[in-house]
Amino acid sequence: MARRYWLMKCEPSAYTIDDLARDGQTSWEGVRNHQARNFMRDDMQVGDGVLFYASNATPSGVTGLATIARAGYPDHTAWTRTHRYFDEKTQQKAPTWYMVDIAFAERFPEIVSLETLKQTPGLETMMVVQKGSRLSVQPATKAEYDIVVRLGTRRR
Repeated sequence: MARRYWLMKCEPSAYTIDDLARDGQTSWEGVRNHQARNFMRDDMQVGDGVLFYASNATPSGVTGLATIARAGYPDHTAWTRTHRYFDEKTQQKAPTWYMVDIAFAERFPEIVSLETLKQTPGLETMMVVQKGSRLSVQPATKAEYDIVVRLGTRRR
């Protein structure tokens, strides 16, 4: 299967690219949107590229790169009553929620801000720049991924 590309959002108060660099790898749990879940459960594969995006940041934007280290598997936090992502409606026999593992690849020297993404030719149709786009896991094309990588790495 061909390599795919993704943009994954996380608030810096929860987890950052620096946290991922320190940890090396982490599970991406707690996604409670069906469309984002479907991407993780059905489409993400080991080796896919990830644009790590800091949301609700000043500024918001892509802070680095990761790869999918483990394809979709049931999100066990949904069954843990004391966990903040607990969902009483899901069951282990028929899981509703899924997660993936991501591995650190690179931290950009500077954030590639949402404003920069919006102003960059070739990114006009990228999901993250669309008005009202709030999905925390979203596909990106290879061309979009490559443009963002160039933006992030040329600042060295």
